[in-house]
Amino acid sequence: MNYSAGAARILVVDDQEANLQVVGSILGELGFEITPASSGEQALRRISARVPDLVLLDLIMPGMNGLDTCRLIRALPGCAELPVIFLSADDDKNSVVRALEAGGVDYVTKPFNPSELITRVRTHLALKAARDRLQQLAEDKDELLGILAHDLKNHLGGMQMSAQLLNDRAISLTDQRLERMAANILNATTQMSAFVHEFLANSSADRGWALKPEALCLSDIAHDCVEQYQETAARKEITLIYAGPPLPVTIGGDRAALDQVLGNLVSNALKFSPSGKKVWVSVSASAEGGGTCAIRDEGPGFTAEDRAAMFRRYSRLSARPTAGEPSTGLGLSIVRKLMEGMHGTLVCESEPNQGAQFILTFPPAPAV
Repeated sequence: MNYSAGAARILVVDDQEANLQVVGSILGELGFEITPASSGEQALRRISARVPDLVLLDLIMPGMNGLDTCRLIRALPGCAELPVIFLSADDDKNSVVRALEAGGVDYVTKPFNPSELITRVRTHLALKAARDRLQQLAEDKDELLGILAHDLKNHLGGMQMSAQLLNDRAISLTDQRLERMAANILNATTQMSAFVHEFLANSSADRGWALKPEALCLSDIAHDCVEQYQETAARKEITLIYAGPPLPVTIGGDRAALDQVLGNLVSNALKFSPSGKKVWVSVSASAEGGGTCAIRDEGPGFTAEDRAAMFRRYSRLSARPTAGEPSTGLGLSIVRKLMEGMHGTLVCESEPNQGAQFILTFPPAPAV
């Protein structure tokens, strides 16, 4: 909406008819659609019937004053972000503060300069238009992510399965040209599938997953994660080792987020480690409650440049997967966001050519 061309609807609330006429005349000449209201009660009825783009609200009125009216406007459906500009002859600083605390976005004192009022109105209408546009873009993004999650993800899964069958068949036929083509198709679909999966996970983390803090057994979950990746480790001839205390280590966290964090870090350690190396996953209890999990590998480690960029989205670091595995540059970004969401900490210890260790620290389990 082009508010500067005067397409906005403005509700003017004032108990003085003369003031309504003055404000209405100033803004009406610019083409704005003006709706008058002589009391807070009438203003609420008009907003309930049709939400305006901006409200000009008198502070001092008989009956319901401007502060109470503004608070009630904010409570109406769809009005939490509705810009309300106070108009008042009261220039006391405390009154200004109270008006802003009640939900006003600006405060203009009477008698006002018409040019100042017009500028304030246009400014807040422009801000509202920008905010509405961002909201629309966010909704469009969510719709696109829904399509990715439902349609593209399913199609890629089918393509990957078909590519795997084709690759297996090509190997059995001992046709090297066909085998190379099938391997290329399988590699491309695997890369695409991995990117879509991590892109969706990163977008969910951006929007703020609805994390559900609960008591979790870190030692059991870490052990299960190690078991899950034993076959992957065996294919690369990497020894994957779990080390934990005899007693359970209980932490506070979200199960889905914790699975995502450990899965990303363990798969990364295997992905970037050469054959014949080892990866350790160790768990320990914290003296003050909660627990720690460390994932250590014997891979290439990180340079200083890598460590400065490793948690940025789509960052491509110096190390490369040792067996052509897909790498999207999103995994560590997701891990950091999820750890912050669980109120934990993430530390990386690494030197070039000396492996890397990620240390995860989790808070105690929430009180029941």
